[in-house]
Amino acid sequence: MDSVPLVAVTGNVTVSNLGRDSFQEVDIAGVTMPVTKHNYIVKDVKQLAATVREAFYIANAGRKGPVLIDIPKNIQTEKCEYEETPRKRHTPKPVSPASLAGVKAALEGAKRPLILAGGGVIGADAAENLAAFAKKMQAPVCSTLMGLGAYPASDKQFLGMIGMHGTDAAAKAFRRADVIVACGMRFSDRVAGDRAKFREGKTIVQFDVDAAEIDKNVTTDLSVMADLNEIFKALLPQLGQAERREWLKEVAAYRDYEAEHFDSSLPAYKILSALQKFTDADTPVATDVGQHQMWAAQYCKFEKPRTFITSGGLGTMGFGMGAAIGACVGTGRRTVLVTGDGSFHMNLNELCTAVSQNLPLVILLMDNNTLGMVRQWQTLFYGKRYSQTTLDRKTDYVKLAEAFGAKGYVIAGDADVEPILKKAFAEKMPVLVDCKIGIDDKVLPMIPPGKTFDDIITKL
Repeated sequence: MDSVPLVAVTGNVTVSNLGRDSFQEVDIAGVTMPVTKHNYIVKDVKQLAATVREAFYIANAGRKGPVLIDIPKNIQTEKCEYEETPRKRHTPKPVSPASLAGVKAALEGAKRPLILAGGGVIGADAAENLAAFAKKMQAPVCSTLMGLGAYPASDKQFLGMIGMHGTDAAAKAFRRADVIVACGMRFSDRVAGDRAKFREGKTIVQFDVDAAEIDKNVTTDLSVMADLNEIFKALLPQLGQAERREWLKEVAAYRDYEAEHFDSSLPAYKILSALQKFTDADTPVATDVGQHQMWAAQYCKFEKPRTFITSGGLGTMGFGMGAAIGACVGTGRRTVLVTGDGSFHMNLNELCTAVSQNLPLVILLMDNNTLGMVRQWQTLFYGKRYSQTTLDRKTDYVKLAEAFGAKGYVIAGDADVEPILKKAFAEKMPVLVDCKIGIDDKVLPMIPPGKTFDDIITKL
């Protein structure tokens, strides 16, 4: 669901035992068919090399995604002659300039265009072209959760995340916009809410590499199905330099108003804001799922693609620890994991992996002793009828970290934030910081699915 190019290699019983309910046999190809782009069962060792090559090609071609290769036990031990073959690479088809005539007319006629950048921009390595497009259009840019990092957060045209927990400035700009340019995003319910009302009074233009996403959630007025870089390459030369000073001035006022009226007393805000002093634009930040995930999306400033690693499509708690370890190993850089006590308990055993590999990993654990996002929903929409959300665990996270061989610290109040973060980032080993926060601290703004953006035009 997050368009991750992943090749999974699984083992199975011998070919002769397939289909016999043999010991530890699983029809993994059948099980994973709904959640992969493609999968294979290799029954001939001579096909193994070609299968592996094709799997990597498919995982990276078009809309990226997972591919599984199931290799029976006897194929793993058999031998054959290996012939080296040049790697097959995906070459996107160029976009005909003539096919963009309607898009060009809509963009040039727009008075208040707004660009929505999704994870597809990052997957296509199209961030540079997106920035050139935004500057030429003189249009503000909002991002989906998975699109954070596709456009630099420090740029004056960036309004932050849009959608259910998006910024007030992004919501106001969306309401005022007359043309929406959706780049590599799928109009999920967390972004579009009431999809019929979402498009009212607007011209919707959608760029996406996956034909299945065009008109799936929101009916478009114009769409182009192609690789984003190819779309930008064909479109940019056709567009003249726009001049939209009044529109940019208007959205700047939205952004300034939000900054002036923002409640900065939230402990999570103070911690994540201070985090910026100890990291740089290349620091990977991974999250689990819940309130802490949304706080990281709202408060951390992502300047580059692939610096925000999170589970957006399914929102899988427990994702963060493995993702942070992977990011740390893959980049060779100090990595930050922002997690919650509920998510962290699911895979905390992997702390031993981080220690054994001596990884420079800083874990910021938002400790409120509850499943915060669910409690927030139960507070706001279910009359404070709390069910299965209070964790009531007695875990001592400092002792836990030390038991695994890591360092442990506690942030108990505002005065601890910078001193403890300074200590944590001075370490060259895994560090767990237990961040004490309130059980009823909330992620705001908030708009439940099915409502409209008007519902989050609030005074913050």
